[in-house]
Amino acid sequence: MSLTPAQIVYFAFPGEMLLRMLKMVILPLVVCSLISGAASLDTRSLGKLGGIAVSYFLVTTLIASGIAVALALIIKPGVGARALNGNALGLETVTASKHTADSFLDLARNVFPANLVAAAFRTYATDYKNLTVGKFINGSPVYQLVPVGTETDGMNILGLVLFAIAFGVALRKLGAEGEGLIHFFIAFNEATMVLVSWIMWYVPFGIMFLVGSKIVEMEDVVLLVTSLGKYILASVLGQVIHGGVVLPLIYFGFTRKNPFSFLSGLITPFTTAFATCSSSATLPSLMKSVEENNGVDKRISRFILPIGATVNMDGAAIFQCIAAVFIAQLNNVELNTGQIFTILVTTTASSIGSAGIPAGGIVTIVIILEAVGLPTNDLSLILAVDWIVDRPATVVNVESDAFGAGILQHINKKDQRQLRPEESEELAEVRVEAVATARAQDEMSPLVTHPGPGQAHNGSLEEKGAMESVL
Repeated sequence: MSLTPAQIVYFAFPGEMLLRMLKMVILPLVVCSLISGAASLDTRSLGKLGGIAVSYFLVTTLIASGIAVALALIIKPGVGARALNGNALGLETVTASKHTADSFLDLARNVFPANLVAAAFRTYATDYKNLTVGKFINGSPVYQLVPVGTETDGMNILGLVLFAIAFGVALRKLGAEGEGLIHFFIAFNEATMVLVSWIMWYVPFGIMFLVGSKIVEMEDVVLLVTSLGKYILASVLGQVIHGGVVLPLIYFGFTRKNPFSFLSGLITPFTTAFATCSSSATLPSLMKSVEENNGVDKRISRFILPIGATVNMDGAAIFQCIAAVFIAQLNNVELNTGQIFTILVTTTASSIGSAGIPAGGIVTIVIILEAVGLPTNDLSLILAVDWIVDRPATVVNVESDAFGAGILQHINKKDQRQLRPEESEELAEVRVEAVATARAQDEMSPLVTHPGPGQAHNGSLEEKGAMESVL
């Protein structure tokens, strides 16, 4: 139809509305689910489950990076694209001046945000300015590049995640005094999940326009796909191997259950991930599907999935590694063993802080290229087909998070069976005694217990008053 740029913007509007609605619930969902999850888990369980989760995330990301580098060295996507440049395809140049050390320091700074309110919509980022050092050469001042702190638009999810977990553990330590606040965050989380169920009705309509508008935007899709076909093939093949073989095998090895029956309950989050290219935006539907379709305990899913959406980027690691090798081959650079090892380690480490948003992995590619001394001026080629390779990558990110929740559920059940009868609660819970005003017990959080009809409270007036104040 030869749409003008303005008409393309209007065409994409229904898809934009879906993204805005999903992003709207990310902040309350992440904060409330992690606070309530950390508060409801026993401190020992929290440490064990957290340790298993982090180990799982690191190992799967390392495996994904290894598969990607191996595929890139076998397929050699950059060899056939040496004649390409951004000008031939009508692409804008991409500049990147951030140093690798500053990228990792920014990651550490974002883990501990100075302002919690600002962290909901701002992220710390290093910029540079020239300062005179007081020396003159041939009458001209000497300038030195000095890093300075700035704030950029974008939610600092990493900082919010760490604060929410620490705050939840602190509430747990308070005991009876913290029960009222824990109950508040649990109710807030349940209400957010109801909002998510309403948004899910709009998903099919929004997805159609999200994907359609991306295709319409491209001036010559055929030229891009044929020119960068090997790069796209290597990326998609890596996602298929990791998501279709490696992750199911890991899940089967831990649980001895059919991984594909587990995946069959995750059609909605996979579709949302493919359309939005955002792990964070897929988090609401992933939580809902994992709990309702796969029977994962709410306290496990709501503790581990927000962390996974932030730090577990298997799919992104695959296309980032392939992109690094692709650019090396494009510039006739033979990667040695040390550089390959650097790519693997840098990808795994930097994926922890990469944003779970569309095109968030491009920043990580810059870090990888700087770490191994490769030029960043060819990034425009990666950006040109990012919308193609990012979609299956996001699906694999979400799949890895879901399998992680399933493995933790299995380990937790196994531990429960090994406990003595008097310790056989699945997880040590914070119990709030409440009057049964809900229509059904199962509509409430599992952390709330209700007295039975025959149970009478024979305590003193002070005890009853204390109970009412908690309610």
